[in-house]
Amino acid sequence: MVVDDHPLVRESMVNRLRQMGAREVVEAATIGEARARAHVSGPRELCVLDLGLPDGSGLDLLADLRAAGWQRLVVLSAADDPYSVRAAFVAGAQGYLLKSASPLVVADGVRRVLDGGVYADPSVASLLAAGLRGGPVESGVSELSGREVEVLRLVADGQSNKQIGEQLGLSALTVKSHLARIARKLGTGDRAEMVAMAMRAGVIR
Repeated sequence: MVVDDHPLVRESMVNRLRQMGAREVVEAATIGEARARAHVSGPRELCVLDLGLPDGSGLDLLADLRAAGWQRLVVLSAADDPYSVRAAFVAGAQGYLLKSASPLVVADGVRRVLDGGVYADPSVASLLAAGLRGGPVESGVSELSGREVEVLRLVADGQSNKQIGEQLGLSALTVKSHLARIARKLGTGDRAEMVAMAMRAGVIR
């Protein structure tokens, strides 16, 4: 499956996958479409998706597909900042490719993930390595879902549960539930401490 709201990018990726031997490739332009198609088709061999989608963050879709049994997930994004790279891998991606990469680099990255490996575009691999050299990932941070990372990022911005809900299209009660799960995973319910742990791990900025 290929998920991207830009038709030309989507068409190019679909053609590339077919050249690599894919028999059938499902397309989607939004998270909603992707979820609907994934529900009908069930887990497939691979999903290539963008992080910036019209109806939300691709991090949420990553976490949803991972939970639904999709084993090989590759991000194809224009974002080359450390936060996006780390957050994608934390959410369940096995590969991170840049839209500016050459067709050969993209094909190589996809092939490595299909073979069961993990791949980061050479341009962002150094960012990922630098983050890892900063120290071990805080206990529990690696277990955070894409949605939980988004909630924590807004907490770091000083937003209330109501404001976070408005930003993400959730009720304040749902936001509270997300925060409770984050607290269990990180071992603390203190908002400042949760944010500090996530920042030390490089998951949020």
